[in-house]
Amino acid sequence: MKTLNKNMILLALSLLIVAVHASAEELVYPVRVSENGRYFVDQNGNPVFWLGTTQWQIFREYTLEEARTILESTKGKGFVFVQAMLMGVGDGTQPNVYGEKPWINDNPLTPNEAYFENVDAVIRIAHENHVIISMTLYHQRYRRHITLENARAWATWLAKRYKDSANIVWSMTPEAKQDFVPILRELAAGLYEGDGGYHLVTFKPDPAPYSSSFIHNENWLDFNSMQTWNAVKLIYPMVTKDYNLKPVKPVLMAEGAYEAGSEYGFDVTPLWIRRQAYYSYLAGAHHTYGHNDSWRVLPTWRKALDAPGAAQMAVLKRVFLELEEWWHLVPDQSILLSGGQTKGDVLNLAAGHKDGKWIMVYLGSKVSFSVDMGKITAGNTVNVSWIDPKTGGSTPVGNFSNTGVRSFSTPDKWEDAILILEAPRGNSTSAGSDL
Repeated sequence: MKTLNKNMILLALSLLIVAVHASAEELVYPVRVSENGRYFVDQNGNPVFWLGTTQWQIFREYTLEEARTILESTKGKGFVFVQAMLMGVGDGTQPNVYGEKPWINDNPLTPNEAYFENVDAVIRIAHENHVIISMTLYHQRYRRHITLENARAWATWLAKRYKDSANIVWSMTPEAKQDFVPILRELAAGLYEGDGGYHLVTFKPDPAPYSSSFIHNENWLDFNSMQTWNAVKLIYPMVTKDYNLKPVKPVLMAEGAYEAGSEYGFDVTPLWIRRQAYYSYLAGAHHTYGHNDSWRVLPTWRKALDAPGAAQMAVLKRVFLELEEWWHLVPDQSILLSGGQTKGDVLNLAAGHKDGKWIMVYLGSKVSFSVDMGKITAGNTVNVSWIDPKTGGSTPVGNFSNTGVRSFSTPDKWEDAILILEAPRGNSTSAGSDL
């Protein structure tokens, strides 16, 4: 009971810290890509930590007050981006909970004002909560209605309507096939005609496991998005491939296995949720979480908002935000001289600050390993501590020289673990905006 209470307190503190970060600065939308192409920034150039969640049906299957509940909970957990399908799951013709269909006569060129007034209201609520909607305006299942002939006009109308809504990122979700590239180009051209490039544009292939990087050189593609679904072992190699492409673009692991899902051949526990997320970030990408009950809109969707995995994403975010210049993370598996693991479902990964200010090691299970202490180059000593990814609890290890090799073993009874090695801070820079 004492351990349970301690864990609940630590989780509550993590959520509070995330909330404080979120309100610490005035947030300036829309987001854009950083100068080095690795991460996202706001209009003042403050780095933005992309931690997303999926609420694919928020525009269609929920009342406005239910959408408010979802978005307020989303913000409270530290999520900043919500991935949503504009017309919901299906072929795009189903009505929302108020009985309004997206299009009159199922024609995208005759949009139904009543449907989009509800969309407007959800976007406003998201803005009030400093949440950005990554809005899917095209899915392959919509293709009977959104065609090569009308795609540009549809996208232009949509972008004009929301050209002043700063909390939007545009997304498209067809299959990763060349057959869909022409319509993607038409949609992208329409978006630009409508809002002049005010919002970022991406493409997340469906089904998995694919990345948008097969068309990496398309000028309209601002960042790459991928879906791995149940293939946890593909996250690291797919992200690594995209991370190393030129020109450099941010990478988003936009859809993996959903918490509490059971159709994957394994149960998606909070541990799996944590592994997926840390694999993404330590490989150099950004990450989106999801819960089975939310995307399927099950009767338990309210309870799912407070699922353990969602709360532990707040822990993850706090761990990163507390690092000095977290946005300068560089994946570096040479940090681990033994015990590293980059293949399979259970990985041990490392990354460090580009100037040697800190190292983060994520261990996906119980393991002994060794670290090259010389990778910390910003000082002569290294402060070392363990962090429990489940609770956010921190355990100091000690202060060591930044020379030689040092061995560690993950703490007993922990499912997974984070080891943080930091040079003592001098005049630290701003932690940036977590938007």
